[in-house]
Amino acid sequence: MSHVKGSRSIDEQLRIIQRGAADLINEAELREKLARGKPLRVKAGFDPTAADLHLGHTVLMWKLRQFQELGHHVIFLVGDFTARIGDPSGRSETRPALSTDAIAANARTYQDQAFKILERERTEIAWNSAWMDRMSAADLIKLAGEYTVARMLERDDFHKRFHDHRPINVHEFLYPLIQGYDSVELRADIELGGTDQRFNLLVGRELQRVRGLSPQVVLTMPLLEGLDGVQKMSKSLGNAIGITDAPADMYGKIMSISDALMARYYELLSEADASALEDVRAGRVHPMAAKKALAHEIVGRYHGSAAADSAAAARQLPPRVDDAPGLPARRQHRRHERPGERIVAQRPVACSEWARPVSAIRPVLALHPISAWS
Repeated sequence: MSHVKGSRSIDEQLRIIQRGAADLINEAELREKLARGKPLRVKAGFDPTAADLHLGHTVLMWKLRQFQELGHHVIFLVGDFTARIGDPSGRSETRPALSTDAIAANARTYQDQAFKILERERTEIAWNSAWMDRMSAADLIKLAGEYTVARMLERDDFHKRFHDHRPINVHEFLYPLIQGYDSVELRADIELGGTDQRFNLLVGRELQRVRGLSPQVVLTMPLLEGLDGVQKMSKSLGNAIGITDAPADMYGKIMSISDALMARYYELLSEADASALEDVRAGRVHPMAAKKALAHEIVGRYHGSAAADSAAAARQLPPRVDDAPGLPARRQHRRHERPGERIVAQRPVACSEWARPVSAIRPVLALHPISAWS
């Protein structure tokens, strides 16, 4: 029998799991599941509707990585079947349909890019076409009979479209049902999603309950705002930072975010520990230094430290991110590094110290495990 690795208490695991989360439904059930001492099945679905992932997608992936480092079983679900419908979440009109060839091509790039964050050998890849393609019309009608139109219209986007007399196609009602059914097939203990997915994730709980399964815990993460600081990150809105963007472009985009948005990016994208995050929020780290540290960390994550140094030098900015005390220090970024380890500064440094030479304020560094995330 497999067991969760390490000796982390339930409270310690909860602190890590809830960092940056918007909602947890519900904590008591999650405590019960964790108390079993066995790896939980943690699912997150990604519809391959575009060729590349952006930093907004990685918010969920980093949370999945945390679950991996806690010893749980992560399922990266490729929604190749649901992508044919188009997720209606947050939409004021029906999404255009994608061809199966486009979906297949996008799905291949999603997997390659996901493993820049997730550990390949500890990730199960699933495709919801595996069970949906074999579902008969009779089975689909039976599934549709397990949820009411009234409940569907409680959903925000459907409710607004109904009252604005905007069309809602019948196949759009099937999307949350199919996403929920994925959790039945995968026997998910926990499902992750953005806040716009809350309704769909709760449908999964209900469908599991109907079939006598233990309902999944729902964990929602905030939607990352794009470069405009207003709308959620989206390539179609032109406010996205793609994880395949050139290092200099990625660096420059991160440096362009507002000071107000920076703390949110730190919370959802950085490996900075809780005390360092509080220093950024409280203004104890100069905003320019904090942005340089964040830009170097993220560029280094996807392109390596040398590329991050070059991107910083091209902007005539000091490339060393450990010049920002309390934030993740410069490191060699590798795709397969020891899970959960990173360099963080032990001592916060006041803003007034930025006037001193870098050599005079460089903090003592120490290697800390994932516990620094809590």
